[in-house]
Amino acid sequence: LPRHEPISDCIMRHLPSFYPGQAMRGFGRGSKQLGMPTANFPEQVIDNLPADISTGIYYGWASVGSGDVHKMVVGIGWNPYYKNTKKSMETHIMHTFKEDFYGEILNVAIVDYLRPEKNFDSLESLISAIQGDTEEAKK
Repeated sequence: LPRHEPISDCIMRHLPSFYPGQAMRGFGRGSKQLGMPTANFPEQVIDNLPADISTGIYYGWASVGSGDVHKMVVGIGWNPYYKNTKKSMETHIMHTFKEDFYGEILNVAIVDYLRPEKNFDSLESLISAIQGDTEEAKK
């Protein structure tokens, strides 16, 4: 398993977790600024997350509709670098899709926690952390 931050009992209570929801277009930052396309979950999924789930970066498995299952990383939180005012749940599936799948059902199985959410002093350091998260999740 990947090396990661110590996991609190609170996090472990919620793993593994399974979340289905309609894939939504997000802010457009994942592909354009970060080189890491993401699909967002709708507010109703985020609003129904356990109240005490820790914000941060998790990894596991995902599928779109009845398609194949692929490794993924998902960020749950406020994206402090971008100063979001609403919590989001953004999933990056480690697979190249032929076309966008917004509107399809995204099924996510979160199996472990990589690190807490944090702010970054530059876009470059954010990108570097995201790339590191993805490499850890691939192991």
